[in-house]
Amino acid sequence: MKTLISLVFLTLLLTLASAQDKPPVKVSPAEAKSHAGEVATVCGKVVDAKVNKYGIADHGKPVLLYLDQPESNPGFYFVTFGSKDGGPEEAIKAFKDKSVCVTGKITLASNMPYIMAADRSNVKIQTENKTANK
Repeated sequence: MKTLISLVFLTLLLTLASAQDKPPVKVSPAEAKSHAGEVATVCGKVVDAKVNKYGIADHGKPVLLYLDQPESNPGFYFVTFGSKDGGPEEAIKAFKDKSVCVTGKITLASNMPYIMAADRSNVKIQTENKTANK
């Protein structure tokens, strides 16, 4: 009986350990709201950008980058910062009109989902697949 209990416990422990190794779930900007509080990867095209009026010490002014829908009717955005040399305009130039995937914890602000991507390594520019499907 002890062996059976040990085996069940070990199986449960291994299941939990392997669940932590899984990559974050990938969701669309429209689905992000239903994943609030989770770490996820949200992919879409950066269609609009806005520079916040006020800066944050040692980071500069936050840049809000909207995926798939512009600021006037947003569904999801992520926040990042420009480089020290290029300022917020550098971040806009780096991501505007590009398809990106951003990974992080989805948070709601005024019922709007966003990811804080202060570390820009969490934002990956997607390259188009130029191979034709045959």
